[in-house]
Amino acid sequence: MPPYTLPFEKPILELENKLRDLTQFSETQKIDVSGEIERMQKRITDTRRKIYNELTPWQKVQVARHPLRPYTNDYIQLMTRDWLEIHGDRNYRDDRAIVGGFATIDDERVILIGTQKGRDTKSNLECNFGCAYPEGYRKALRLMKMAAKFRLPVVVLVDTPGAYPGIESEERHIAEAIAVNLREMFTFPVPIIVTIIGEGGSGGALGIGVGDRVLVLEHAYYSVISPEGCAAILWKDRAFADRAAAALRLTSGDLIALGFADEIVTEPLGGAHSDPAAMADTLKTAILRNLKEVQMMSDDQRLQARYKKFRAMGRFGEGEPPSRSAARRATLTPPPAAPRGAGETLADQEPPAEN
Repeated sequence: MPPYTLPFEKPILELENKLRDLTQFSETQKIDVSGEIERMQKRITDTRRKIYNELTPWQKVQVARHPLRPYTNDYIQLMTRDWLEIHGDRNYRDDRAIVGGFATIDDERVILIGTQKGRDTKSNLECNFGCAYPEGYRKALRLMKMAAKFRLPVVVLVDTPGAYPGIESEERHIAEAIAVNLREMFTFPVPIIVTIIGEGGSGGALGIGVGDRVLVLEHAYYSVISPEGCAAILWKDRAFADRAAAALRLTSGDLIALGFADEIVTEPLGGAHSDPAAMADTLKTAILRNLKEVQMMSDDQRLQARYKKFRAMGRFGEGEPPSRSAARRATLTPPPAAPRGAGETLADQEPPAEN
């Protein structure tokens, strides 16, 4: 695919174009401008760092949706070996929006499950743009039952806008499929490590997202609804998606502060798409470290801790600080946004006046 530039990355693109012109000038005119080239490269790095350190929630959503961002199959290739994919739910068909199978990460044999998007029209249609049907969740459940049977840890990679909401999904009982997964994932005694690698959309993400540890990539997001959907419902206009993204508290820092995630996995400068191999190495290290910690617990301790972890979500008190475990595991600074006032809802935040 050709390079893809996000709107806020245009200053970086302009500098890179100037660097390319300068390099071509040096080569054609046989003039040594190595000092100027080095200064230009440093300026590009500093500009990229400044932009990515000051991303708004809506800009982070754009990074999470970047078409060159690594997907589940990319991580499978980059950080696993002995990959053996399992197909089908043994009930209806094979859903390509969710992939899964046996894999080895370093010396750790695991069951790996993840949502998969496409990079072109053909592959997007094949995997339904990362939106799974009921059979996708039933395939994931089948794999997790195999993991419990063979005493293998489960590694889950989540990157989906949400479960597919069409008529076919309703006919095949999408709500029931997700609900059964939620129930059953609390009962599997093996360790489960979940990572949000891009988009974490609503029940579609949660349907394979119950784990002993929930990790989130630095520029990924996890939300009950997309910013566009939230804006369309509350403000009757999808143009207010940036306002909705800020109100939804969906960034990695917000998830740590609210206790929905346990650890932020730092991305390379410029996002995971800028260096997929480095991102895969970082993610592999984080997964193996958390897996080792969870494996030290007994089955009963693990199940009780998993249940208490998710039961505690959604309990808030005015001025209540983040949980100690979340604060201990945070690897980046907390989000700058202050909590909303008591009794204030998303709908109370009026959009800016129209011109």
